[in-house]
Amino acid sequence: MPPQEWLLTAAERGNPDTSIPTWNTGNTAEPLIHGQMYFDRLVAEVEALEAGDHLFFTDWRGDPDERMRDGGPTIVELFAAAAKRGVVVKGLLWRSHLDRLAYSEEENRTLSDDIEAAGGEVLLDQRVRRGGSHHQKLVVLRHPGRPELDVAFAGGIDLCHSRRDDPDHHGDRQAVRMAKAYGPHPPWHDVQLMLRGPVVGTLDTSFRERWNDPAPLDQHGPISTTTDMLRHEDMRADRLPPQPPDPPECGTHTVQVLRTYPAMRPAYGFAKLGERSVARGYTKAIKRARRLVYLEDQYLWSKEVAQLFAEAMRDNPELHLVAVVPRHPDVDGRFALPPNQVGREQAVELCKRAAADRVHVFDLENHAGTPIYVHAKVCVIDDVWSSVGSDNFNRRSWTHDSELSCAVLDGTRDEREPADPAGLGDGARRFARELRLALMREHLDRADGDDADLLDPGSAIEAMTAAADRLRDWRDGGRQGPRPPGRLVPHETNRLPWYQRWWAIPAYRLVYDPDGRPWRERRAAHW
Repeated sequence: MPPQEWLLTAAERGNPDTSIPTWNTGNTAEPLIHGQMYFDRLVAEVEALEAGDHLFFTDWRGDPDERMRDGGPTIVELFAAAAKRGVVVKGLLWRSHLDRLAYSEEENRTLSDDIEAAGGEVLLDQRVRRGGSHHQKLVVLRHPGRPELDVAFAGGIDLCHSRRDDPDHHGDRQAVRMAKAYGPHPPWHDVQLMLRGPVVGTLDTSFRERWNDPAPLDQHGPISTTTDMLRHEDMRADRLPPQPPDPPECGTHTVQVLRTYPAMRPAYGFAKLGERSVARGYTKAIKRARRLVYLEDQYLWSKEVAQLFAEAMRDNPELHLVAVVPRHPDVDGRFALPPNQVGREQAVELCKRAAADRVHVFDLENHAGTPIYVHAKVCVIDDVWSSVGSDNFNRRSWTHDSELSCAVLDGTRDEREPADPAGLGDGARRFARELRLALMREHLDRADGDDADLLDPGSAIEAMTAAADRLRDWRDGGRQGPRPPGRLVPHETNRLPWYQRWWAIPAYRLVYDPDGRPWRERRAAHW
């Protein structure tokens, strides 16, 4: 199976300004499901760093006091200790909006200041479109002279409150404030990839492109710039150490790094017209889907994205879409809630118009009945191609904010039947299938290995639908008798009344889900 059947070629990426390779072969990717597992692995890897090693990271939000394990260390203790023992610690945090708007300006600033006091350097990066953000969640650990130890973490998990949940989904004790339905400690479902091999060098290069970009860090107004000057913020990136050679090959996974950067002024030097390889990568893979698109997503917004699924299902009469999403948006309020609701309503409605009997949307709850907030950004297509990243299935993530995702093609076939679900000769691949099965087993309360009926897409959908219906009926019937196993519930979308739709739809399109493409590509409806 030539990788270009599923992965973007250099021309298809559409960004001649970047220096990252088209894809990397010979890697090992391991999915870390839940923040607890990710944070535990991250602590072990960072504590193994020695003087002269590199720790580079990017994030949307960083809470310095977030505990990585029950007894610590906190994120700032972990990174500051590394800097004190001579590790080169460099970070790029989104500058963020004000805390009173439910963002994290002070937390990000404090994490930056505390790491810099220990000898590292963390910059508050506002090189974004107006109303946009840096949403990438990446940690790169390099060991010059010991490249076999190099590792990177990329996916959907921020270094902040609420993320350190576990399979029981009782929530992080250090929680962010969310919609009341999620309770004081919101249960949180998320996924991060742990990567070894040459792709670590590519992710290092991706970090360096942002770090070395000459555009000013502070943009969009003199007030923020003056505030940073008065606070003596570090506004100039120091020189990075030389980049080590790529780590040696160590596995069977071909990994393609996909990104979003908007078209903006001043332009990124490494993406003068932006980059939309996330959108283009998904578009290429979904057009090749024949049996099952399985995704987990925080939003699943945007008619443009839903249209892609709808067209694929119309073209392929056996193709099913399974989506696991949050039951409620993360916010309450008369003015915040309707724009959050209307985007998913439109997307799901559009997909169901194409093939109502082949669209299956679920949400999750823990065993206490509290909804689980689905923050994961995962897609598995026909047990061949898979992606884990920071990007959501919406126009904002595909065009407007900075995002980073890793698409994985495993060279190892999975010979369990169906050995070739799509019937294209590609064969099921071990990584993609195991990722899908692991997620389905958790949602169904299954033990490891209890997945014979989940291998085939048809029987997997039957198992998920039956379990979700039983749990819904038990809940709606007054919770009589033993609780049925599983956490899946059929997701319900309700059409907003006209007096909310008239203002919620334009607010959603302009504020919540903006378009970061150049005007020429907008007019052509091209990513």
